[in-house]
Amino acid sequence: MFGSLSAAPELLTPEEAQRYRACYCGLCRCLKERHGELGRLVLTYDMTFLVLLLGSLYEPEERAGEARCPVHPRSRRGWFISEATEYAADLNVALGYLKCRDDWQDDANPLALAGQGLLKEKYRAVCRRWPRQSAAMERCMEELARLERDRVEDPDAAAAAFGGLMAEALVLREDRWSGCLRRMGWALGAFIYTADACLDLDRDAFFGRYNPFRRYYGLDSNASRFRDILKMQLGECLFYFDKLPLVQDAALLKNILCQGLWGQFDRKYGRPAERS
Repeated sequence: MFGSLSAAPELLTPEEAQRYRACYCGLCRCLKERHGELGRLVLTYDMTFLVLLLGSLYEPEERAGEARCPVHPRSRRGWFISEATEYAADLNVALGYLKCRDDWQDDANPLALAGQGLLKEKYRAVCRRWPRQSAAMERCMEELARLERDRVEDPDAAAAAFGGLMAEALVLREDRWSGCLRRMGWALGAFIYTADACLDLDRDAFFGRYNPFRRYYGLDSNASRFRDILKMQLGECLFYFDKLPLVQDAALLKNILCQGLWGQFDRKYGRPAERS
């Protein structure tokens, strides 16, 4: 469910690509500043989207620069950090911890158990800093675990649980935009969960794992069925996205929502003619 919110790089302008890299590098740098080198291990493009969205909405002051890093030691790379970056870095750690915990509970993965232990204190610090968001994440992950434990084959219920997580994650503060952000986040989370379940259907069926779409395994009509569901969810997300007064990075955000989000699904189920 994590790692879906990335851009379609081939459709970015050079300026957009540079801005996107600077945002990602800034988030990586901020994770180190706030959570140490360990924080960088949970870096995802999902939170880069959150930085761009909240940065475009609130236009906070940015500090920027260029630097080399262990991943790119040969050249200096641009970066920027804002209030939105700091918020996203904290949530990145929280999601990393919850993913490790979920992977340990589902698969008894020893690496996930190790990651959970290493991130535990940092996660507690994030919970103290952002109690509303962290409480919502806990509730939603517990609900997903319940649905999985009870083998509830209801895609809407599972998608709604993850939608609730994303709804609170998108809300930095309670203000005039919080309602719109929650509705957008709910639909976006539902899309992400649904797409992930569609992508994992074959593997989950083979290993006997929970998947709310299990009853559709092997049907020839799945590609169109799943695409129709996803289009409705994304349509709701874009409806509320378009209500936000976004200027800076709006085109980059649209790239992520309208092209990047479909990348993995299109690779598995084929690219429709209208988007070829």
